[in-house]
Amino acid sequence: MQKKYTHLFFDLDRTLWDFEKSAAETFEEIYQKYKLHEFGVKSVADFHAAYTVHNNALWEEYRHGRIEKKALSRLRFSLTLNDFGIVDEKMGAKLGKDYVAISPTKVNLFPNAIAILDYLESGYSLHLITNGFSEVQDTKLRVSGMGKYFQTVITSEEAGVKKPNPKIFNYALGKAGAEAGSSLMIGDDFEVDIVGARNVGIDQVLFDPERKYRQNGSTFVIRDLGELKGFL
Repeated sequence: MQKKYTHLFFDLDRTLWDFEKSAAETFEEIYQKYKLHEFGVKSVADFHAAYTVHNNALWEEYRHGRIEKKALSRLRFSLTLNDFGIVDEKMGAKLGKDYVAISPTKVNLFPNAIAILDYLESGYSLHLITNGFSEVQDTKLRVSGMGKYFQTVITSEEAGVKKPNPKIFNYALGKAGAEAGSSLMIGDDFEVDIVGARNVGIDQVLFDPERKYRQNGSTFVIRDLGELKGFL
């Protein structure tokens, strides 16, 4: 007999929101606005690739509480500019502010994102757990029209800890009035979403459209959000 879930917890970036597509569009706009080719940055792709290296490293530090949000926002673009011989902290700060303002307005959702939320909202309580910055995620939910589907939105800033820390999942359960045994977490990151949820007794759905994970141990695996209909 299929287990009965009552509360579904979604991740946002790379699960519902196609982060890579939105980021690519944002970098194109920033590259043109700041005329980065005049500073020796040969292409948007080169700039985005350099940024990704720094951003991933800084997010890892931020996720473990070793740097603050302001430092992450400031450093990721300043360090990227440095890679191209551009030493300009003020410019880095401007790029950082523009990125945070522009990227959440570039609406790119994974196929069937809205359709599956429409399908699920009548039968389940829907919630969101995200490590993203509150102001950015709020804008994404508003401009994409997804905000109306979620009864609660739990950010790491609000919870005071980030996924996969068990405290954020327990905080989310408490805010939603949910029990771990009747809850399900849907996310794309194995360590952050799947292991994090598993460690507090929440079943998991790994969203893995690119088949990154061969053996994952999650409760369910899907390649398309529409596959949730197969067991929900």
